[in-house]
Amino acid sequence: MTKLKVGSKAPDFSGVNQEGEKVGLSDFSGKKLVLYFYPKDNTPGCTAESCNLNENYDVWLEKGFEVLGVSPDSVKSHQKFRDKYGLKFDLIADTDKNIAQAYGVWAEKSMFGKKYMGILRTTFVVDESGIIREIFDKVKTKDHTDQIFKKMNL
Repeated sequence: MTKLKVGSKAPDFSGVNQEGEKVGLSDFSGKKLVLYFYPKDNTPGCTAESCNLNENYDVWLEKGFEVLGVSPDSVKSHQKFRDKYGLKFDLIADTDKNIAQAYGVWAEKSMFGKKYMGILRTTFVVDESGIIREIFDKVKTKDHTDQIFKKMNL
């Protein structure tokens, strides 16, 4: 499994958003990006995290950042999730888990003693040059924006 570090080049990727349009890392060249990986649409933690980033979306834009969510859910699921909560940013349908694997967030997890493969909730902050400037693997779903702002002195 890939283990990315702060200072690493962000792996290039291309996926499909909730509208069925191709979106890739190169689309954000010259921009700062909050790239967050989450396990599943419409679950409590994922909804809280996505809504927190969305509620602060204008502040992200003012600070020069774009926001992009990635999960293994389908295009249709992302479309419904985005519409239901009025999310202003794209969600990538990583159904084959290639993006998650490239970022090292598709891994074995455990719940109630049962092991299974899934997304490790993780956020990567990528700079204008495509370099990872911060990694959050202990995400505060309800307060993720402030968590990022404080750690990065934004």
